[in-house]
Amino acid sequence: MIKINWDEYKEHKKYSVRNDNFEILLEFMKSFYNMTSPTDMFEIFSQDDIASMMLEKRNIKEPEDLENFLFKL
Repeated sequence: MIKINWDEYKEHKKYSVRNDNFEILLEFMKSFYNMTSPTDMFEIFSQDDIASMMLEKRNIKEPEDLENFLFKL
């Protein structure tokens, strides 16, 4: 399983035009890990303390919720 490289995320964040840290994380996962599957992202986020807090804050409890969030972006 992939672990989120938070140092690379911080570097990516410097150049992002987004303001929301979770949106930046989604953008980072797409660009750095070439990941597009909401199910895969959800699994990785749920195993990471910081990312799981971001999910909880947005009331994302399952991969389908994350997919719906992605469609809103």
